[in-house]
Amino acid sequence: MYPNSPTHTEELIDLIEKNAPGENKDPNTEIIMQLISKHDPSLMLEGVRYYLNESDITNRQQYYWRDGKKIIDSEGVKPNNKIPHGWHKLLVDQKTQYLVGKPITFGSKNKTLLKYVNELADEEFDDTMNELVKNASNKGIEWLHPFINEEGEFDYVIFPAEEIIAVYDNTKSRRLLYAIRYYEIEDFEGNKQKKVELYMTEKVYYYVEENGSLIPDYSYGEENPVSYFYTVNKEENTKEGYGWGRVPLIPFRNNTESVSDLTFYKDLIDNYDRIVSDNANSFDEIQELIYILRGYNGEDLSEFVDNLRYYRAVKVDGEGSGVDTLSSDVPIDSADKHLDRLEDNIFRFGQGVNNSPDKFGNAPSGVALENLYALLDLKANATERKFRKALQEFFWFFTEFLRIKKLGEFDYKEIQMTFNRSKITNQLEKVQMINQSPDLSRETRLAYHPFVDDVEAELERIETEETEYGKNLSSLAAEDEEGGEEDEPE
Repeated sequence: MYPNSPTHTEELIDLIEKNAPGENKDPNTEIIMQLISKHDPSLMLEGVRYYLNESDITNRQQYYWRDGKKIIDSEGVKPNNKIPHGWHKLLVDQKTQYLVGKPITFGSKNKTLLKYVNELADEEFDDTMNELVKNASNKGIEWLHPFINEEGEFDYVIFPAEEIIAVYDNTKSRRLLYAIRYYEIEDFEGNKQKKVELYMTEKVYYYVEENGSLIPDYSYGEENPVSYFYTVNKEENTKEGYGWGRVPLIPFRNNTESVSDLTFYKDLIDNYDRIVSDNANSFDEIQELIYILRGYNGEDLSEFVDNLRYYRAVKVDGEGSGVDTLSSDVPIDSADKHLDRLEDNIFRFGQGVNNSPDKFGNAPSGVALENLYALLDLKANATERKFRKALQEFFWFFTEFLRIKKLGEFDYKEIQMTFNRSKITNQLEKVQMINQSPDLSRETRLAYHPFVDDVEAELERIETEETEYGKNLSSLAAEDEEGGEEDEPE
C-alpha cells in the first residue's frame, strides 16, 4: 500500500514548488542540489548496459574457502566463463525497426501546414525517432528538447533521461513545472565539472558546481538566465527575450509506467547467461580429474599438486593408502531443454517475434503472420500511444515557431500521424483486401498499400499521370474529329 506520509523526494518537490523562481526571485539552488543527490538513474542505465551486451554475468566472480574465509579467485584457478547473450538488444532493435524503421508519415487538410511538417520530417527527424524509441525501450523514457537555433530555425536535440529530473505540479493536469538537467564535462587535463541547467517556462538558468554549491555559469554568455528566443530591433540596436509559455522538454515514454522493456525479462536473460557460462565452466573442468587422497604423505594440497606435476607420482604412507580419481559428465540434454524453455519465455515475456524456421514456417498465411506478430503489436501499441502524445506536444512547439516567424497561424491538432510498421506480410492478400475496399478513400488505400512508401508523393504522381492522360485523350479526340471531317462522304 502506498504510504500516507509523503516521501522525502515529494517533500523536496513540494519545497521547490513553493520556492519557485519569480520575476524578482532566483531558484533555490540548495533544493536543486538535494534533488540531484536523491536522483537514481541506475535502472535506466541497466537497460543501456544490457543493450550493449554487458549483462550481470560479465561481473561474476569465483570464490574459494581458505581457513574459514571466502576469498575471491583473483588468480583464475577455477574456470570463470562469462558469456552474455544479446537478447535485450535483439528485442529492442526488433521493436524499434518494427515501429519506426519506416519513416512516420504525416497528413493534414491544411496543405501549407503539411508542407512545413514534411520539410521538418527529414532524415534527421527519422533518425531521431529511431533513437527515441531505442532509448525509451532501454530506459523507460527519453527527453526531446525543441529550440530555436542561432540561425533562427526550429531545431531539436535529445537529452538523455538519466540527466533529467522533471518536476510536475500536484494537480490532475500533471503539468511540467520545470526540469533540471545535470551532467559532467571533462576538460583536456581530465578535470571533471558538474553542469546544471534549470528549464522554466520562460527562461533557462545555467549553473556550475563549485565546492558543493551551485553558482551561475557565464560560459554561455554574459546573460543568465537566458530567454529561449529573442526579437531584435535593428534600428534601436536592442533585443527582447521571450519564452514558450511551456517548459521546452518533451517526455517520450516507453509505456504508462515509464519502465524499461528489460524489466519484464531480465531474470530470464540472467538465467540463460548463467547456465551457458556454467556449462562452459564444466567443459573446462571436465578435462581435469578430481583426486581422492588416502594416506597421503605430505604437508598440504599445494605440495601434492607440485609433486604431481613434477614427478608425475605421489608418495603415500600406510595400508589402504592410495589415490583415486573422479570425473563428471555435463547433463547436456537437460541443459538444452532448459535453455529452449528460457528462449521461448524470453520471446514470450519480451513480447517479440521468434523467427526461427520451426516457428515461422516456409510460406505463412496472413492470419499466421498476424498471430506471429501479436505480442510485438501489443508492446508497440503501448509505445506508439505515448509517442503520439509526445509528438503532438512537439508539433505544438513547431506551430508556435511558425507563428513567431509570421509564417502562419496553424492548429497542431490538424496533423495526422501514421506509424508505418515494418512487418513481413503476405502482400498478395493485402493487395486483394485493398482492392476489395472501394469505399475507402484513395489516400487511405495508398497508405496501407505494401508498395507505397510516400503517400503524398504517390498522390502527386497519380495526379500528374491523370493530367497527362487527360491531355492525351483530348488530343486523340481532336484528331478523331478532324479525321472524321475529312473522311465524311460527299
